[in-house]
This record gives sequence, structure tokens and C-alpha cells, in this order.
Amino acid sequence: MYIVQIASECAPVIKAGGLGDVVYGLSRELENRGNTVELILPMYDCMRYDHIWGLHDAYLNLWVPWYGAAIHCSVYCGWVHGRVCFFIKPHSEDNFFNRGCYYGCEDDDMRFAFFSKAALEFLLRSNKRPDIIHCHDWQTGLIPVMLYEIYKYHGMEYQRICYTIHNFKHQGIGGVKTLEGTGLNQPSYYFQYDKLRDNFNPFALNYMKGGIVYSNAVTTVSPHHAVEAQTSDVGCGLGHTLHLQKEKFTGVLNGIDYDFWNPEIDRYIPSNYTWDDFEQKVYNKKALRERLMLGHADKPIVAYIGRLDNQKGVHLVHHAIYYALSKGAQFVLLGSATEPAINAHFQHEKQFLNSNPDVHLELGFNEELSHLIYAGADMIVVPSNYEPCGLTQMIGLKYGTVPIVRGVGGLVNTVFDRDYDQNLPPEKRNGYVFYEMDNQALESAMGRAIDLWYQQPKEFTKLAIQGMQYDYSWNVPGAEYLEIYDWIRHKW
Repeated sequence: MYIVQIASECAPVIKAGGLGDVVYGLSRELENRGNTVELILPMYDCMRYDHIWGLHDAYLNLWVPWYGAAIHCSVYCGWVHGRVCFFIKPHSEDNFFNRGCYYGCEDDDMRFAFFSKAALEFLLRSNKRPDIIHCHDWQTGLIPVMLYEIYKYHGMEYQRICYTIHNFKHQGIGGVKTLEGTGLNQPSYYFQYDKLRDNFNPFALNYMKGGIVYSNAVTTVSPHHAVEAQTSDVGCGLGHTLHLQKEKFTGVLNGIDYDFWNPEIDRYIPSNYTWDDFEQKVYNKKALRERLMLGHADKPIVAYIGRLDNQKGVHLVHHAIYYALSKGAQFVLLGSATEPAINAHFQHEKQFLNSNPDVHLELGFNEELSHLIYAGADMIVVPSNYEPCGLTQMIGLKYGTVPIVRGVGGLVNTVFDRDYDQNLPPEKRNGYVFYEMDNQALESAMGRAIDLWYQQPKEFTKLAIQGMQYDYSWNVPGAEYLEIYDWIRHKW
């Protein structure tokens, strides 16, 4: 199958968050399964050019229709760790991608409307006719709209689109200017509720809604998150649209890269291990204590790795520190705050706890240290307010670090409570789950985990090893996406 991924990010060359990792990981898995995969990306001035090999001209004179005229673009091709990537560079006074940033500009809606138009124009003019075009998030939400309203009449009638939503919070809002620029025009047509009109603002067009309505298949990043998006405020106003399109909407878990997150081969940890020699993990625990100057004692280490913000349940992260200490455990935190007030709060906590030999707060992010924490900790807490997929708990499982999670989004699909899960036999359970957002709920799960570590250490080790035996690589998601691709090729 010939698949083209179109996105605003691809790690490691363009990475602002998890989207880049997913686009790269999925593309590699699809290619490993014998498919031809190419990626189309914006050519940002600030991307990591040192990760591109063999960058060369691919299409020098691409004229992209825009506002009744055309903008001259160059398309460059290079390899990003084995993936074939095409980078679109507009030569325009608008400087769409010469801003020193990926996102955060006032005209982001028009920047990515243009990118979507340019990507389709490149496919058309270069005679590329993929079986599947896979688009990601609001930045490419207009691609299915333009394909089915414009480009299918110019020789692209057989292309099918899968549209994946990674983050419902950012939906891409435009207006009449969007229609004029892209050549869609006809405001009376696109401002209808069953087309692009925003569900709550009748004067706005919603790019993500357009992607949902016009795509052949729509996915989000976990099965449970797909349910939440239709039935709760997690869908950020798109729940009714998703319900109307439920026949083509599903959730597919993201995977993690086991070439990078794998205690058997991890080059950032002092002692590699598998579930067959799990006792080697203790040497990483010793190294972690030495690195962070924690006391050497017969205590479990509870960890938190991630952003410090409301999405991640920051008030429960704070409570987890003191509850772990009260239960005779040690606590390690690695993360950075997204708001000044939260940062100030944790800076104060860091100073207050500075002399305590059982706690270390590392405010910031350090990739190398995160590997050592995953390998050295006994448990990892993920008390998210909402979590579309979540990678932290999957990485924790791979490293034999028992996850303690809130039962939302992808956390529900990956962590199964040792004591209370009714759907799996005990030998398939791998962690602890709580559901409410209060301190008592967190304590119920953390308390059970810490008590098991102290009172039944062999049972705790067994639980950790059961977690390591789960496969959350891209292997399963890759197969699921290929099934979706096959379905839309033959159904539509």
C-alpha cells in the first residue's frame, strides 16, 4: 500500500509534543510491514536540520493557488532516520514557516490552511496518487475538505483519507478568509452546521470538524478516549459531530518506540535487564539514589515524570509526594510547570523538602535522567485529569515500574487493577487504578501498591514482571491502522 502522512510535526526533526513521536513511530511501523510511506511536512526555519540526511530539491516550481493568485513554493526531499520526508517551503512575504517557532502565531489558521493546500497541490502536480492520505490534528483538517470539494475533480478521486485527532483542545478556527484563500469560497455552503461551521460559534469555521465530516475514517489515540470524546466535555464541543459520524470513528492506542524505551538495551541506565533477570533492576535503583542524593534504605521509590499542569492532575501530584513519605516510601519528581504559579509552588516545595533524604524534585526536563528514573523507581504515578493516550504508563510497564493511574482515556486501556479488575485473570493484571479526582482516591491506589511492596515483595515483583510482558510497541497499532486503511479503500 502507498501511504502519505501529512502532519505539522515528525520527530526528531520537528517535535513540539507527542504528535511528532506518533507520526514517526507509525510511519516506521507501516514501512516495516512492507508499505511505501512518505511524509509531507512544513519546512520550518527552526526545525532540526541535523536530523535530515541527503536534503535535495524535489520540486522547485510548485505554484500553490492562494487568494485567486498563486504562491511560489519549493519542495525539498530528505531522509529522517530512514523515513522519506518532503518539506514544503513557500517563497512569500507572509513567511508562513520562517517565524522561529512551530505554533503560537496569530495567523496559525492561515499558515496551516496554506500548508494543507500546498500539500494537496504537490501531490497533484507531482502525480503522486497514494492509496491513503493520513492527516493529523487540526493543522491538516482542511485537507479532506479540499480533496473532496476540489481535488477529486482534478484527478484525485481515488485517494482515501484517515484523519487522526491527538488533541481535541486545539481545533483550528478560521473564517471567510480561509475559504477565500484556499479557493473553497461559497460561505453559505461551508457555514452550514453539517459542514464546517463551529458547533457553538455560527461565525467561525472549525478545521477539526471539517476533518471529521469529510474524512473516510476518523481515529483518536485510544479506544476509551474515543468514548469520552463523544459523551463528555473531553470532546471540547465536538461530541455531537463525533456521534453523528460514529460509524467511522474509533480509537487506536499509540505505541512507544522499544528501540529507545527498553531496559534490555537502554544506553542511559547502568544495568540492563529483562523480566528473566529482574533482580538487576535494583542496581538502577541504587544508581538513581546516588545521582539524586537520596538515602539508601529498604524503601520503595515512587516517581512522577511529566508536565506539571491541570491536565496532568497537578494537585494530586503534590499530594502524592507527601502521601508517599507518610507511607514510608521515597518520591522522585521530574517535570516542568506550564504556568508561573504552578512553577512557583513547586519551587517552594523543592526548597522546603531540600534536606529530606527521601524526596527529590527535579524541575525541568532531562531525557537521560528520565530513563534512569523509569529503571530505578518501583512505582510511577499518573493521576491525570484527562489523558488521550498516555505514554508514561506504557514506558513504566516496560521497565517493570508499576503504574498507579487514574482511570481515564488511554490509561484505562493499558493499566488493569491488580485487586479489582473483573475482565482479566490475576496473572494479566499490571498495576493500580483509581477513578475520582480527590486525595482519598489516589491514596487508595497508592496505599495498596506500597503495602504490597512492603508486605508481599514476591507478589509485587510478580506484578511488575506481568507489566513487562505486555507489548505496547507500534506492532499492534500498525496492524490496526492497516485494517482501517483496507476498510476505507474497499468501503468508499
